[in-house]
Amino acid sequence: MTEQPHAPATPIAVEGPRGSQDAGPVLDERNRRLAHAGVARAENLLVRHYRLSSRREAFDLLRDASQQFNIKLHTLADVAAQLPAPGPDAPGWMPSRPRSAEPPVPVLRAVGAGFDSPGAVLTAALRRTLGITGARMGDVQLVENGMLRMAKHVGMNRRFSEYFAFVEASTTACAQAALDGRQVTVKDVASSDTFDDGSRQAILQTGSRACHSVPLLRPNGTVIGMISSHHGHPLRDLAPAQLTVLQELGNQVGRWLWWYRNTAVVAALNHLHTRAVRHS
Repeated sequence: MTEQPHAPATPIAVEGPRGSQDAGPVLDERNRRLAHAGVARAENLLVRHYRLSSRREAFDLLRDASQQFNIKLHTLADVAAQLPAPGPDAPGWMPSRPRSAEPPVPVLRAVGAGFDSPGAVLTAALRRTLGITGARMGDVQLVENGMLRMAKHVGMNRRFSEYFAFVEASTTACAQAALDGRQVTVKDVASSDTFDDGSRQAILQTGSRACHSVPLLRPNGTVIGMISSHHGHPLRDLAPAQLTVLQELGNQVGRWLWWYRNTAVVAALNHLHTRAVRHS
């Protein structure tokens, strides 16, 4: 598959919340701020480029395209903020071209799921990862606005999901795997120097003692997301056969997510462009 240079990779930030002081209201405020950051970037871009009257008008256009194409608003906003803005006379945000074939994801056949949306693909990928590693807990994160944003989780409690709703720092296994673009195993969370104290406690309180993170890779090898399994006991090294299947899972799911961004999301952006031109 030949990669199209639509949405350039955004580097993962290496700065973020540390320690237990992020619990409660401070953590809630951080999550609200980060959740809105990507949408705000897209709103500002639309206001400037189309000379809209307000960010509210820009938000309404984003929401309309999101609803019509059944795409999460924050996903649409993230791609819009990364792509070059279209020219004033352009017929769409991106040049029109034939829809490319959906890439196969044979590694997920074992879970027997349909792949009609990113949510379905990520759910199947998480189930498959847990089946391969023998874990009962896990999560999926996607790269967005220069961070890892929680997209799915199973078996994890609210404290975990809120603490890791956004991962900016490199002091977690998932962030380290994203930075390095490779699988990372933490055999014992309690003694590993991979985590800072806040991240360590947020993981241990779920009952997780070890974890394994698998990067989801775009065709050019950069990271578009991450799947992590969490284990209730310290781990030994995973078997070579397990690592091979997980690597293929990361490659196939990453290619599918990239295809989706270059088809469904671009179609929504073209619709957004048409509506915005009328409002300008």
